[in-house]
Amino acid sequence: MIESATGVRDRRRAETTRTLVSLARRATAASGLTGFTVEELCDEAGISRRTFFNYFASKEDAVLGFALHHDTTEIDEFFVAMRPKTAPGELSANLVSDYAALTEARWTSFEFDHTDAAELMAAAEREPRLVTHMIDRHRADEVKDFALVARREGLPADDPRVVAAVQIVGHLARIAVPASLDPDSPTTFAAALDRQIAAAHALFSSQTPNDTESTR
Repeated sequence: MIESATGVRDRRRAETTRTLVSLARRATAASGLTGFTVEELCDEAGISRRTFFNYFASKEDAVLGFALHHDTTEIDEFFVAMRPKTAPGELSANLVSDYAALTEARWTSFEFDHTDAAELMAAAEREPRLVTHMIDRHRADEVKDFALVARREGLPADDPRVVAAVQIVGHLARIAVPASLDPDSPTTFAAALDRQIAAAHALFSSQTPNDTESTR
């Protein structure tokens, strides 16, 4: 089967992205973010400075793997379209499972493996400010997901249920990442996240809600 021009272009873009990310992580682990220039990174990758900034907004983003062309619009819109007909003001019964599936699809698209984890950890140990950069990115993405979930459910972005859905699934996803990379207990990210969500569901469904009216 002959690969299409678009397929070839996408494959080369993916290969270049992974090369730049790996080089940036290893250079950071060796000498810190200030220990190398974008030009040196480009020379090693065999690309121009202009090409680099078509892929990443900064060296920090290259190290963390936040590529400019990493677009999840299609799966985001599928998540919105999956909402069943539900009365106005009510959450759809499959919101959490659909949002978890969206999170799993996003993670899969990053193609993050044990080698990536080791290189990123080494870079972060050498350059702790990468953690701050990652947290800032997480907060920005979280705000975007408040809006995404709110649009799907027809609710304000600051609705407590919207915020809880995004933050709880997001937290469970962060737990699932190291679980999916544990060489002594191999499992997929999707399986690890589904297990965490099942545990959370069992916990919350076993509890008696507070009577907020009686405590005022």
